[in-house]
Amino acid sequence: MNIDIITLSDSAKLPERGSDMAAGYDLFADITEDIIIDPHTTAMIGTGLAVAIPEGYFGGIYARSGLSSKEGLRPANCTGVVDADYRGEIKVALHNDSDFERTITPGQKIAQMVIMPFLSVEFQQVEQLDNTDRGEGGFGSTGKM
Repeated sequence: MNIDIITLSDSAKLPERGSDMAAGYDLFADITEDIIIDPHTTAMIGTGLAVAIPEGYFGGIYARSGLSSKEGLRPANCTGVVDADYRGEIKVALHNDSDFERTITPGQKIAQMVIMPFLSVEFQQVEQLDNTDRGEGGFGSTGKM
C-alpha cells in the first residue's frame, strides 16, 4: 500500500520502521529546541508530517515501548487516531506519567503509527438485544468461577 505524505518543514523526518517486521512506523519530534514535559503533564509535539491515509484505514498512534516503560512517556489519549480524511499535521499529545521532568529533543522518536483497516457500520436502534450466557456481566465477570 502506498500512502501519500508531505513534510511541513525542512527538519521533518519520514516515518521509519525499527525492523523489517515491525508493525509500527516511528514518528519523530519536529521541534527546533528541547521541550521539557513536567511530571503528570502533557505537551503537544508536532511531527512535521501530513498524510493521506486511504479510505477504509486509519493511522493508530501508539506509545513506543521503550519510551513508555523506561521514561513514563505515552500518548495522552493512549491511542491516537489519524482519520483517512484528515490532512493536517500529525501531532502527538505526549503525557509524562513519571514523577520526573522528561526532555524531548529535536528528531527524537516520540510514538509509532500503525496503519489499520476498520469497518464502517450503521447503528440500528432496537427495543431489545439478543441474550448471551454473559449477559450484562462486565469488568472481570468472565474471570470469576
